Amino acid sequence: MPFSPAQIWSVIASPQGHVDMDGSETVKGVASGPAELEQGSTFRMKMRLGVPYLMRSTVVEYEKERLIAWAHRGKHRWRFELQPLNGGTQVTESFDWSTSISPKFIERMGYPVRHEANLVSTLERLEAVVASRAG
Repeated sequence: MPFSPAQIWSVIASPQGHVDMDGSETVKGVASGPAELEQGSTFRMKMRLGVPYLMRSTVVEYEKERLIAWAHRGKHRWRFELQPLNGGTQVTESFDWSTSISPKFIERMGYPVRHEANLVSTLERLEAVVASRAG
């Protein structure tokens, strides 16, 4: 992306940023949490996948402007890694179910494959959100 890690971080390290960049269209709002996430922060999101529900997550990996990952009670993780490049930043988002309390269930439900399109869509939306804030 043609933006600095700090510009991208302002979106991905914010619960509201998760609403703005969500490519799955399941994140509907912020229920609680700090303005900026850091190691150990907990936050709750308003979600909807057929029916509305709340999802409580905790930041489990953190290196400011480089790495952030959060997990909920299922223990699988959503991770963003930022790597500065010539005048921009490479952003890698991943869904890591290796830390899950039930990785075989996640595989049987098809989540790793189903999340691939959501990850692509989230990165596209993230770039658009950062551009709108920069412009």
